[in-house]
Amino acid sequence: MTSAQITMIVAFLFYASALDGTLYAATALLGICYGVQCSIMAPTVSEIFGLKHFGVISSFMMLGNPIGALIFSVFLAGNVYDTEAAKQGNSTCYGADCFRFTFLVLAGVCGLGTILSMILTLRMRPVYKMLYAGGSFRLSQTSSH
Repeated sequence: MTSAQITMIVAFLFYASALDGTLYAATALLGICYGVQCSIMAPTVSEIFGLKHFGVISSFMMLGNPIGALIFSVFLAGNVYDTEAAKQGNSTCYGADCFRFTFLVLAGVCGLGTILSMILTLRMRPVYKMLYAGGSFRLSQTSSH
């Protein structure tokens, strides 16, 4: 999860830089990272919260994409685009400045996600050490007490 977030930061910075040739690389990186995030969401939810209320918690986690799309696409990107177009004196914005701030904000949000995923990893480490201390968790553990 942390690696995908860091890669997303790089992709958003590629978008914000608007250098020649970075559009395709950034799009490929971002697509791969979204695929990774979606594929590890279900196992992460089941490991952290268990399977008792898996359906409800997993559905709640899936709400992140549409809510994020609403906030970042409609509110942030739309307002930034309109502001940059007004600076140019048109209703249409031209150039890399139209969405640069939006991509920088998205890179910052991914940075926050990176920090939170590192905190989650540190908090979950004792649980995994306990689970896997005696080898495989599928085999019965022998205890001397």
